[in-house]
Amino acid sequence: MRTGMFALGLGLLSLRFFPALPSIGWLLAMSVVALMLLPFRTHPLAFFLLGISWACLSAQSALDDRLTPALDGQTRWVEGRVVGLPQQTSTGVRFELTDNRSRKAQLPKRIRVSWHGGPQVNSGERWRLAVTLKRPSGLLNFHGFDYEAWLLAQRIGATGSVKDGQRLAPARNAWRDSLRQRLSSVDAQGREAGLAALVLGDGSGLGTEDWRVLQDTGTVHLLVISGQHIGLLAGLIYGLVAGLARYGCWPRALPWLPWACALAFAAALGYGLLAGFGVPVQRACVMVGLVLLWRLRFRHLGVWWPLLLAFNAVLLLEPLASLQPGFWLSFAAVAVLVLAFSGRLGAWNWWQLWTRPQWLIAIGLFPVLLVLGLPISLSAPLANLLAVPWISFVVLPLALLGTALLAVPLVGPGLLWLAGGALDGLFRGLALLAGQSPAWIPAEVPLGYWWVSLTGAVLLLLPKGVPFRLLGWPMLLLAVFPPRQLVPHGQVEVTQLDVGQGQALILRTRHHTLLYDAGPRSGAFDMGERVVVPALRKLGVEALDMMLISHAHADHAGGAAAVARALAVKRVVGGEVEGLPALLAVQPCVSGEQWAWDGVLFELWRWPGATDSNPKSCVLRVQANGERLLLTGDIDRAAEQAFLASALAVPTDWLQAPHHGSRSSSSGPFLERLAPKSVLISRGRGNAFGHPHPQVMQRFGALGSRVYDSAEQGAVRLQLGAFQAPVVARSQRRFWREALL
Repeated sequence: MRTGMFALGLGLLSLRFFPALPSIGWLLAMSVVALMLLPFRTHPLAFFLLGISWACLSAQSALDDRLTPALDGQTRWVEGRVVGLPQQTSTGVRFELTDNRSRKAQLPKRIRVSWHGGPQVNSGERWRLAVTLKRPSGLLNFHGFDYEAWLLAQRIGATGSVKDGQRLAPARNAWRDSLRQRLSSVDAQGREAGLAALVLGDGSGLGTEDWRVLQDTGTVHLLVISGQHIGLLAGLIYGLVAGLARYGCWPRALPWLPWACALAFAAALGYGLLAGFGVPVQRACVMVGLVLLWRLRFRHLGVWWPLLLAFNAVLLLEPLASLQPGFWLSFAAVAVLVLAFSGRLGAWNWWQLWTRPQWLIAIGLFPVLLVLGLPISLSAPLANLLAVPWISFVVLPLALLGTALLAVPLVGPGLLWLAGGALDGLFRGLALLAGQSPAWIPAEVPLGYWWVSLTGAVLLLLPKGVPFRLLGWPMLLLAVFPPRQLVPHGQVEVTQLDVGQGQALILRTRHHTLLYDAGPRSGAFDMGERVVVPALRKLGVEALDMMLISHAHADHAGGAAAVARALAVKRVVGGEVEGLPALLAVQPCVSGEQWAWDGVLFELWRWPGATDSNPKSCVLRVQANGERLLLTGDIDRAAEQAFLASALAVPTDWLQAPHHGSRSSSSGPFLERLAPKSVLISRGRGNAFGHPHPQVMQRFGALGSRVYDSAEQGAVRLQLGAFQAPVVARSQRRFWREALL
């Protein structure tokens, strides 16, 4: 039976790696074959096929519930009910709608919308909203966060922005939202948002700096309700009943073990409902329930049995859970602890029980974090060594008890005040640690080296005395210092990042790196920090030889400060000195300046007669083995006319479309002189400016230019000097991504 369960889990898990889903006919055929094989010894194969069939059918159901292409970009009146906890932001409110209806249109069951400058929205309310609908999409970069996969895992079929609306009905059964409001009104020494995250699983009130501290110290799991919190509460209730029974204080008429398990599971379910009972909480409750059932009846089956059952139960309930990093991290962490505590001779003393799990989890999760492309905190073992017991035995009990007694004057608010103070002290300590050791984003590791690193981690998790166990250290560290793939001499690796309505390009020669523009920034949403810096780290770039900012507009220069804070920048050049952050020490762009890196020629141009920001853009031409690339920033027609008089106005192979393909740029004479074979466009999907303009696209088409659009194809990577076709991020097939046209 265990083999069959293992095969079922592999079948359910295989969904994550499908480039495309099989047709319904194939799935039905697999199901029939699986049912025919069940009575025979080939039952593991039958379970495997059943797992694949169920996972693919569930995923296809989610894909079918997406917004139809005909409604993409349309503004419709939508009537729906607010679910979950709306997130108040600095610019408005973001929330989800369900039970959606619209005249003459079939809408997805669940829609995620944002309302710029909108009023207060409460969970459970029913609204009629004018929403500009969009199909699920997001930025798509190599090794970056896949927002499209996240939306599918949440079964969100559309996103949108609200233009207007009216409340149709007040909230019903919105006790979580009411409780959040009550928590936010108490005095918790400035940590009301942190308590809401611990009690209700609502982290929307935490600031950007708080999240950065948690990420740098590897303690995000402490402020997001997870298996640790659910398991802790269940363990406390179980331990309380067991302790009462041990000292004769439990009623003898009631068998203590069944009651301990039942009360512990009830506490876990209650906490889960308080936290909204989302997928991570469901996963935690399932795991706790199976562990308690194993403790009650099935201890003879071994400690791995409840983990395997929980793994299958979670994926059967929600096969799309495997698309979320939290699924892999939670089960990997539990597996590490099971491996660490089982099969060992002798007991660990209290010091070992406190310290060893943190170091073992750090070792065990290292390959998992590496393959998921997540930041790795080097200070996590030390931070968690102190933070886990502090949260578990001080902050969380005070917060839950204070919430339960909130109606009691002085008592409930007083407990929450103490919990807030304890949480604030923890954050202050974590901030000091984060300042000394920020999160590390490792460079991309080849698959073969990752497998060696994984093998090394498993060896280190085995008990002492296992032969060759210490070889795990060099095997594990092989992923820390992987061989860097150097760009061939005389060539340039050019990556146009997908940063939405903005621009950022990374140019790497064999020994040098240049960043042309740094992406946009809007409020706290900084693409330099979120996209550009991680992309540079993944390429193994520790310092920039030059950061060239075409001009001072926020969609090109907004992320420059974040890049300068994260990496050493030897030189900053800009088309505009004014308007850029003072910390950059910007040097003006000088027409005619040229230099060579590793056999590649770079040349600058700027129109001296420019008076506005866009035409002041610093233009960069790159030549590698006779193949040319021209990066133009946001120059307009007047600047293009002036450019035609320069020595750089010769046919080019690659052109970055000026001003994102705006009608004010890419004039006919400019394009006819350059005759680009390929064009790069960096823009946001469905942007308010209408980029790229249809007339500009017609001009590109008339020249026979191949257009690579970040909004449609994601990030683009080309090898300048090799005369090869580029690689686009969307060409990496995944079943949740729309295929390239």
